[in-house]
Amino acid sequence: MYNINAFIFTLGALFMPAAMAADESPSLLKKFGIQAGGWVNAGISLNTNNPIDGFNGPVTFADRSNELQLNQFNVYLQRPIAKEGKAWDFGGRLDVMFGTDAIFAQAYGIPSFDVNTGQPLRRSKWDLNLCCEGSRFYNMALPQAYLETYVPVGSGLSVKIGHFYSPTGYETVPAPDNFFYTRSYTFSNGEPFTHTGLVGNYTTNKNWSFMGGVITGSSTGGWDGGMDKELSNWGGLAGVTWTSNSKRTSVNLTGSYSETSTRSDEPWGFYSLVVQHKVTPETLLVLHQTFGYAGGVFTPAGNRNAEWYGIDLQLQHELASDLSVGVRGEWFSDKSGFRVCSPVRVAQATNSVHISFAANFEATCVPADYFDITMGMNWKPAKKLKLEHTLMQNLNIRTNIRYDSVDGFGRAYLPFDNRRNQLLISLDATLPF
Repeated sequence: MYNINAFIFTLGALFMPAAMAADESPSLLKKFGIQAGGWVNAGISLNTNNPIDGFNGPVTFADRSNELQLNQFNVYLQRPIAKEGKAWDFGGRLDVMFGTDAIFAQAYGIPSFDVNTGQPLRRSKWDLNLCCEGSRFYNMALPQAYLETYVPVGSGLSVKIGHFYSPTGYETVPAPDNFFYTRSYTFSNGEPFTHTGLVGNYTTNKNWSFMGGVITGSSTGGWDGGMDKELSNWGGLAGVTWTSNSKRTSVNLTGSYSETSTRSDEPWGFYSLVVQHKVTPETLLVLHQTFGYAGGVFTPAGNRNAEWYGIDLQLQHELASDLSVGVRGEWFSDKSGFRVCSPVRVAQATNSVHISFAANFEATCVPADYFDITMGMNWKPAKKLKLEHTLMQNLNIRTNIRYDSVDGFGRAYLPFDNRRNQLLISLDATLPF
């Protein structure tokens, strides 16, 4: 394991000088409107329970305790399209992610078992076996690979086709786009991470915009689909956003609906509601609520209809241009023990014969309510430390203190190293380039 870690961080160190050099000189790609970039995100979490297995229970990202993780080394090529105008425009994007988070960004929408019958399945090969066969925690993913076009109709329509991050919810997989190092259960367990299909976005005026499309490549209701299986299982994806005239308040409602798979016409769907309000120019209040359901799925109690729902409230305040603080509180209910497994990585890495490459034990999935309270700080140290290089201006260091607890339905559930709660103290750094 130590040799793998050494290789990983050496690889990151080798790529950084190249990224810094590219930052100092014009790229030939820019002549064609193509952008190259990425980010590095690494962190460590101290778990006061000091779990024997090294896992932070059902916490998904930052799931290892007392261990430095290279969570994301992500590189991308992108040609952004126009947002307005009277001419067609074409572009696209390709992302490649390496690190401990990669397993969660993969197209795992075809799990190792049929969610309705429990029968073994052949998993998608889109990006599940790209590298690192001998590693328990490090992997590679292709979370985005799509083409995009701007259609000059009305106020402008943008359409993308391929594999892309889900346009639903508030939090997301890419580290730079989240205030906290750890993610909420509402995001990690209640919503899709990626989709494969086609989606369009259309803004009617300064107040209203709409999103809609079709999704495929998945045997979990259109969630996290790939490009090589289940391509005849189609579903829908839609959303609407309202923004106030002052731009201080926005309401976003999104969701998806699909038959579960080509073998089952049972429904699978969810909605996500995100309300954001600028209390002051420096203070943002976010309410995020989600509800999902899946028909006739295999649960610890047998085949039944599963429901899950969560709500989280976040408050973020900018103390200075380089320093922000925030707090998040949430409740997530997995009534059927279908959405939350502990540890999540072990469940993801388990094959059809109940062997996981991430651990020598199986994950547990139990009906329960999950709670977390998280406090965090974002600090960009370039100004204070007089880091003058352009690349270092975007360095973001986050602290994260998180308390988790769980209440099992009908029985005691102790997923935090044989306890019902845990305290995590985390520190991570993200460096875009």
